[in-house]
Amino acid sequence: MEITLDKASDTNASLNITISPADYKPEVDKKLKQYSKTVSLKGFRAGHVPASLVQKMYGKSILVDEINSMLSKTVSDYIRENKLQVVGDPVPNREQADAIDWDSQSDFAFSYTLGLASEFDIDFAELPAVNQHDIQAGDAEVDSTIADLQKRFHEHTHADEVGDGDTIYGELKQVNAPEGAEGFTAKTAFPLNQMAEDAKGQFIGKKKDDVITFNLEQAFPDEKARATATGAPKEEVAGLTGEFTFAIDDITRHEPAGLDQAFFDKVLGAGAVSDEAEFRTKVAEIIKSNYNRESEQLLRLDIEKTLLDATPIMLPDEFLKNWLLEVNEGKFTPEQIDEQYGDFTKSVKLQLIKNKIADKADIKVDQEEVLEATRQMVREQFGFAGSENEEMNQTIDRIARNYLTDEKNNGQNYTSTFNRVFDDKVLGYAKEQMTIASQDTTVDEFKALVENRQA
Repeated sequence: MEITLDKASDTNASLNITISPADYKPEVDKKLKQYSKTVSLKGFRAGHVPASLVQKMYGKSILVDEINSMLSKTVSDYIRENKLQVVGDPVPNREQADAIDWDSQSDFAFSYTLGLASEFDIDFAELPAVNQHDIQAGDAEVDSTIADLQKRFHEHTHADEVGDGDTIYGELKQVNAPEGAEGFTAKTAFPLNQMAEDAKGQFIGKKKDDVITFNLEQAFPDEKARATATGAPKEEVAGLTGEFTFAIDDITRHEPAGLDQAFFDKVLGAGAVSDEAEFRTKVAEIIKSNYNRESEQLLRLDIEKTLLDATPIMLPDEFLKNWLLEVNEGKFTPEQIDEQYGDFTKSVKLQLIKNKIADKADIKVDQEEVLEATRQMVREQFGFAGSENEEMNQTIDRIARNYLTDEKNNGQNYTSTFNRVFDDKVLGYAKEQMTIASQDTTVDEFKALVENRQA
């Protein structure tokens, strides 16, 4: 077998392969013998069909299959062994392949067009520093968070008159029932936050024992909200229209929780803090912890951006655009490919950079690492903390293995988890090699940074 690589430029090349009988004949002959032993043909005993007849019937198809198998392996092995920075897939010369005479030829020539990335290297010492934002939660952020928590852990009180956001309890009656039907009536509750804005005025300011006459459909135009307000089955609620009366029996209101020990215990757990000052300190720590996760994600993005900006890589643009059109089989127009090409090349270059780092640092991901990452995902998803309970650990392990081997998605679960572990290891290594500068950042400043990155 002869293999040659002809580079037309830094980003375009042809891989030429010539296959001779010595390369394929032993395997083709072997498969023909196997067919001779198993083929069933009328007029011949099993295993006694003449070799010449087997050759005539199956020789060409066996030859084609063997050559195609050899080509696939040869191209893949050559790219890997020579560490070619191939982007996209090798594109075969179809005219050359279609011109082959499988009946008479013994030597076969094939050619593949390769798109290559230009050579590049990564010098961590030359890269600029990247900021890691240490989020500082100020009084305004703590006050806002505590106010939200007070609303979430609200208390119920009984009000003297109806206010916006209250829930009123009472008896609902239909004023004009359809002819021959009994008017609808129910003891129910009206949450004013589900009522149409222009209907609330009929209820706000009313007191216990007041009776309001109103149009039900106008007050609750959404059928789902009307079903909640009336308690009627879904199939009946569409017919509940027109005038109704509502006699108020009680009015309840959500009041923000007080800053007392009961509230502290609900939010943080019994005895975690004993006064407001300790509570504020703990809330500030939680805010900082929550934002630190986002800060870590922003750091990853900034590391990737720094690597991209500092690593010039040329790509075979025309080859890639044609390849994208072909592999997407008419899903995109050339104009749409052009529009999205910038984002595509960023992802290609970033993956090339990560692969280069992994190669230089000998970073690998084994199956056990993928499995352990999946176990951890299961623990987080189902709220399982680290446990010494063997039965629980076995359950987690079984769920993780089933997730990774799920045949419904053709191994995508394993691939996506592998890629996530790979990225974590590569970016973790890059972080160790780069200069990371800690920077105190307020919550508002950090939010602005994130918005600018997403813009």
